[in-house]
Amino acid sequence: MASSEAFIFSLFLLSLISHTFSHHPTPTPTALVLPISKHPSALQYTTTLTQSTPPSPLTLVIDLSGPFLWLSCGSTHHSSSTSKPVQCHSPHCSLLPHSNKNCHKNKTCIFLSKNKFTQKVSAGELSEDILSVQSTNGLYPTSIVSVPRFPFLCLAQESLSLGLATGAKGVAGLGHDRLGLPAELAHAFNFSRKFALCLSPSADAATGVLFFGDGPYTFSPGIDVSKLLIFTPLIHKSSTYSFEYFIKVKSVRVDGKNLPLNSTLLTMISTVHPYGILESSVYEHLARGFIEAANATRVAPVSPFDICFSTQSENGGLMRPAMPILDLVLQNEKVFWRIFESNSMVPVGNDTTCLGFLDGGPNPGASIIIGGHQLEDNLLQFDLVSSRLGFTSSLFLRQTDCASFNWH
Repeated sequence: MASSEAFIFSLFLLSLISHTFSHHPTPTPTALVLPISKHPSALQYTTTLTQSTPPSPLTLVIDLSGPFLWLSCGSTHHSSSTSKPVQCHSPHCSLLPHSNKNCHKNKTCIFLSKNKFTQKVSAGELSEDILSVQSTNGLYPTSIVSVPRFPFLCLAQESLSLGLATGAKGVAGLGHDRLGLPAELAHAFNFSRKFALCLSPSADAATGVLFFGDGPYTFSPGIDVSKLLIFTPLIHKSSTYSFEYFIKVKSVRVDGKNLPLNSTLLTMISTVHPYGILESSVYEHLARGFIEAANATRVAPVSPFDICFSTQSENGGLMRPAMPILDLVLQNEKVFWRIFESNSMVPVGNDTTCLGFLDGGPNPGASIIIGGHQLEDNLLQFDLVSSRLGFTSSLFLRQTDCASFNWH
C-alpha cells in the first residue's frame, strides 16, 4: 500500500477505533462514507470498517451483488464480547430465504453462502455484533457512528476466504437484499436506501469512496457529483435468490455506429469481474466494431484479452492513435452511458492497449456484464427506493476523479 493511501486508511481506522471508547452522543447521520482500495494483483476492491469489542478493523472485499456481510471466523478470528448468534425465529433470521436456511441444535440460524471468486460454498452461523462506520456531510467525514447489533454471517471454514485479496477477512455485500449493507445501514440510521460507488483505478496510491445515503457527493475542486447523475431504471431479475443489479441496454454504438444487435440486452453491473464480460454474439459484434473503427495497428493478443492495438504513433506523428468511443444506449437514444478509452481499453505495457471486454461464452449470466474496469472513475448511485441507477460517465470530463474526496 502506497504512503498516501496508507495515511488515509490510518486516519480512518484511528478515528473508528478511538470512537469505540468515547461515550459522547453523536447526531444521527444522513449519510455514511467508507474508503475503497484496489488490490493490485487480485484486481478486487476492498473497504475497511470496524467491528467487535474490543474494536477490530476488518478488510472486506466489495461485492456489489452480495446479499450480506460474511466473515471467515476460523481459529484466527478474535473473540468479541458483544458478538452473539442470531436465534432461528429472530427478525434477522426471518429475512433469509428458506431454501438455504437451517436451524442448529442450539436453535441458532445457519445459512449457506458462496465465495463468488472461487465458487466454494460453506455453511455459516448468522451473528450480530457492533459495527462502527464514519458519517459524512458529503464534503468530508464527520463523526463515527455505531450499529449495536449488525448482522453478519460467520463462516467456520477459513478456506472460504481463499481467493480473496490478501488481508481480506470476508465480503461486504451491497446487493438489494434486506440484509445487505445498504438496507441495514439505512434502517439503522433512518436515511434513504441509496448508496453510491466510486472506484479508483490505481492500486498504488488512490483511494475510491463508498457512500451510504443521498448526496451531496463532493469531490475536489468542490464538485457535487450527485448533480451530474443520469438515471435509468434498475431491473430485477425474476429469481428467488438473486441480488444483482441489472439495467436494459437497447443498443450499442461504436463511434456513433449501431452494432447489429437485434434485441434489448440485459446488462449486469459487477465488482466481482475485473473486466467486462459479453455473451459471445455480442462480443463478436463489439470486437469487429472496434477493429473497424480503431485508427491503430492491431497487434498480438495479450492474455486474457483477444483484441489489442499498438499505441505507438505512426509515420513519425506526435499523437498516439485514438480509440473508439463506446455508447450503451438505454431507455431512449438520448440516454446513454458513454464509455471512453480509459474504461474500454486496458494498457498492458510495451505500447499496447487491449479491449477490456472478454468473451463469456453463450451464457455468462447476462448479455453484458459491466466489470470493475468499466466502472472506475465513474460515480454510480443505486437508488433502492425508486429502483433506478444514476451514473456520471468518466469524471475526468469534469476535472475530477474518484480519488478526489476530501478524507482529511
